[in-house]
Amino acid sequence: MFPKVLAAEFLKLRHSRVPVVSLLAFSLGPLGLWLFMWIAAEPGRARNLGLIGAKAGLMGLTATWPSFLTMFAEMVGGGGLLLLAFVVAYLFGREYVEGTAKVMLATPAPRHLFVLAKFLVAAVWWACIVTGVLVEAAVIGLGLGLRGFTPALASTALSQTFVLAGVAFLLTTFEGWIAVLGRGYLAPLGFAIGTLALGDLFGHTGWAQWFPWSIMSLLAGTAGPRTSSLPPGSLLVLVLTCILGIAATAAQLRWGDNTQ
Repeated sequence: MFPKVLAAEFLKLRHSRVPVVSLLAFSLGPLGLWLFMWIAAEPGRARNLGLIGAKAGLMGLTATWPSFLTMFAEMVGGGGLLLLAFVVAYLFGREYVEGTAKVMLATPAPRHLFVLAKFLVAAVWWACIVTGVLVEAAVIGLGLGLRGFTPALASTALSQTFVLAGVAFLLTTFEGWIAVLGRGYLAPLGFAIGTLALGDLFGHTGWAQWFPWSIMSLLAGTAGPRTSSLPPGSLLVLVLTCILGIAATAAQLRWGDNTQ
């Protein structure tokens, strides 16, 4: 039964432009990084064009691979939380916005299978986006001729990017529950913005490693020195957050009222 449910979820995206639009939107991030790297490399020309060359220098920004990859990791971490919230909100909320929830709920299949299938589709969707922007970032870095590239740096950056992408996904399952509870797109997006703000707030406290959305700040280095590895307790918090989000979404579909 699950393969059929999963195939149906992928078929729903066949004529949708949202996956392509989401990829194009996220691909603007590396283009922004290209601009900052160019400003750091050519401060004089940037100043003549009215760009912020002087400020880029004051921030300690240098046109090197380490700086570029650090900013890219922050983009995948923070930006990924928002984009994944949009992806999950779309997958679950569209059933109510488009009036197809009653059809899904009347299908003779356990409702938790729809939850698992949608989250698996979101994982594949997200993996494709991350892979795409990784290729884009590599092309931009090579095109700019950035200094400081080593195979070890590339390996570390690649693993760090996928770790951050994985953590972002683990933190987004509650958006599925909010989308089903709110029967639409807006509530999960608001929830994502709120948790992102709370994550930044708690990231500057001693509780950062215990608050799920602050763990991303620790890994991305947006709330202080970057953490290269997490304690077992933080890993447990991330896994439990993911499981609780999936369970809450399945429970809402199973026992929540549908007014369509």
